[in-house]
Amino acid sequence: MAVSVWTICAGEPPEGPLSPFAEKLHERWQTGRGAVTQRRGEDLASCAAMEATPGHFHIPDCIYRRSELDGVALYTSESAIMGPVHPQEAPLVEQLCRELDRRLPKDAEIIAPLALGGHVDHRLTRQAAQGLGRPLWYYADVPYVLSRAEELKKLVESGWKATIYPVTEAGLAAWQAAVAAHASQISTFWPDLDSMEAAISAYRRNNQGVRLWQVPRGLLTDISIA
Repeated sequence: MAVSVWTICAGEPPEGPLSPFAEKLHERWQTGRGAVTQRRGEDLASCAAMEATPGHFHIPDCIYRRSELDGVALYTSESAIMGPVHPQEAPLVEQLCRELDRRLPKDAEIIAPLALGGHVDHRLTRQAAQGLGRPLWYYADVPYVLSRAEELKKLVESGWKATIYPVTEAGLAAWQAAVAAHASQISTFWPDLDSMEAAISAYRRNNQGVRLWQVPRGLLTDISIA
């Protein structure tokens, strides 16, 4: 089975000054304004480790997106990027839905983010995928899921069903290598690579592999996301 991994928010930042929040994140990541270029390269290496085909869309990361009304940055804090999609971005959700529909093969198995943790770009992707009106699988967003057990519990209580897919030792090594390839993001979630590898290994062990989620027919998919 051919597997493709699509990064939705891989577009270049707009011309001109960035928000202080975006600049602060660049400093943390030690990337400067070349963050997007560097992360696309990391994504290529990550997909190579998983033997998956990468795909990059042209929507900029949320920290770069601006209001079309006054040019002001829409997401300027940690709380903003971990919150709902800005009302002004409703057309962007619709645009992404149309592009997904155009690019997806008709027989594709689609796996969308649950948006656990509430990252706005994950929410954007999930909303657009749900707008397709096609059967969906959902994945629990690593690393956010590692501290979001209560959110998964809510899924079970509301009727969602999980299918377990075992992960071999070779699969685990590829998974860890794929995460390690995202070097600019490691420090946001773990103190070092050893901690990341231990966390991924524990997640695989505790879940007997990985779990993909489906919502039963007739149940609303727009559950509350903390």
